[in-house]
Amino acid sequence: MSRTILVVDDEEDVQAIAKLGLEMGAGWHVLTADSGQEALHVAANSPVDVILLDIMMPDMDGRATLQQLKANPVTKSIPVILLTAKVQESDQNSFTELDVAAVFAKPFRPLKLAMQISQALGWC
Repeated sequence: MSRTILVVDDEEDVQAIAKLGLEMGAGWHVLTADSGQEALHVAANSPVDVILLDIMMPDMDGRATLQQLKANPVTKSIPVILLTAKVQESDQNSFTELDVAAVFAKPFRPLKLAMQISQALGWC
């Protein structure tokens, strides 16, 4: 089944790698945003099955973006998976109170990303 994924990351190379992996690995349609503000706009105006959201971004970070996504009736039911380079146990514990489907560590394996998303969301 074809899915639409929104990849939110301020690093263009991360967006490109995720997009390539998801398109080649699963044939999914990938939308991108390089800021929290852009992510809010795209998610509210496009049919999106899941959002991959980077935690550390300038201006509006991933936590603030997540809070606004969950506060908007149009986007609150879209599953969100956090992408983070912070993989220490203390960092991971700070994500447990967030309303997210999963937390993926960066760097990720682009060709395994679709499978990881599917597993996290019970799509397989």
